[in-house]
Amino acid sequence: MIYLKNADLYTPDAMGLQNILIAGSKIIAVSTTAMDLPHNVEIDQVDLQGAKVVPGFIDAHAHVTGGGGEVGFATQVPPVPMSAFTSCGVTTVVGLLGTDDTTRSIENLVARTYALREEGMSAYCWTGGYHYPLTTLIGSARKDIVFLDPVIGIGEFAISDHRSSQPTFEEVIRLASEAHVAGLMTKKAGVIHFHLGDGDRKLALIERAIAETEIPARTFNPTHVNRNKPLFSSACELVKQGCYIDITAFPEGTSSSGWEASEAIALAVQKQLPLERITLSSDGGGCLPDFDRCGNLVRMDFGRAETLMETLRATLKLNVPLEIILPMLTRNVAQLLRFQHKGQLLAGYDADLVVLDQAMQVTDVLALGKWHKRAGKMEIKGTFE
Repeated sequence: MIYLKNADLYTPDAMGLQNILIAGSKIIAVSTTAMDLPHNVEIDQVDLQGAKVVPGFIDAHAHVTGGGGEVGFATQVPPVPMSAFTSCGVTTVVGLLGTDDTTRSIENLVARTYALREEGMSAYCWTGGYHYPLTTLIGSARKDIVFLDPVIGIGEFAISDHRSSQPTFEEVIRLASEAHVAGLMTKKAGVIHFHLGDGDRKLALIERAIAETEIPARTFNPTHVNRNKPLFSSACELVKQGCYIDITAFPEGTSSSGWEASEAIALAVQKQLPLERITLSSDGGGCLPDFDRCGNLVRMDFGRAETLMETLRATLKLNVPLEIILPMLTRNVAQLLRFQHKGQLLAGYDADLVVLDQAMQVTDVLALGKWHKRAGKMEIKGTFE
């Protein structure tokens, strides 16, 4: 058991000073007053002295097996070790395949997802990748979602990008239908997570699907929507129709044609968008190439989970309150992905939490009731770290 005293708690809503009692992997009580604790049970008591405690982050877009490969085999990014996520406050990750769904496989992705679970964090994955027909494990996206426990939907499926398979409208709605029906059968997310490139068509396929089919808007989940400014303007209209949109925390300086994630969040607040349908992810482990209009590489970077905290600090500097930013990393993501016991610090929820110091740096991370980071030091790392 763990007893956290004097926590400035964000559930992610601001709750003030609270005490939190954890048993096993769950939060069992939250109280403003001191709790009576059993004397015959060993309890790790920690006085946080007013430090901020927030839910563990849910990163719904990460290349856990490594991304890249757009500029030759030597540009494939290696698999991402667990502590690259947990050290930055990510306690739940959703892995995916991107451009390279040929040498990278769903078999490998599912195996890596199970490995992260064995090492101590919560992990899930999408099936498929950029291209149509999808890369799957047991024959179809619907079967992968229904029969494979970690698989929660389809992603990242590419549109408006020269690296996509240039899918037709019929192909897109067929995949969306598979994801939606599988989600109904399993109570999983059942969404199709779209990679958006810099193409002029932007969100046209999704906009048409919402207008012409009966598939619920929440099924269509575009990411990288802040990569250029016209695309973000379109996404701002789309979120009003019931879609969840995902802002990417690109490394600083890599979004010259778009909005930094902090700027996009501030704009969403200014535009009074439905903020409960906006999420933030890292693209951790993903290659971030910048191509010109002819498809030639201009420069390259790669995604890192640490950009989530960098974005949080940058957004605070834009006078956006912490309780506005946090749901985009926690509760909003859990609601989209139908994670019933994640994204909030309430009794009965998973004991995934992050402690922040006055400089908004991650000092402590608890994942499923175990300290992965304590007083700035990593206590648990991946097997080969």
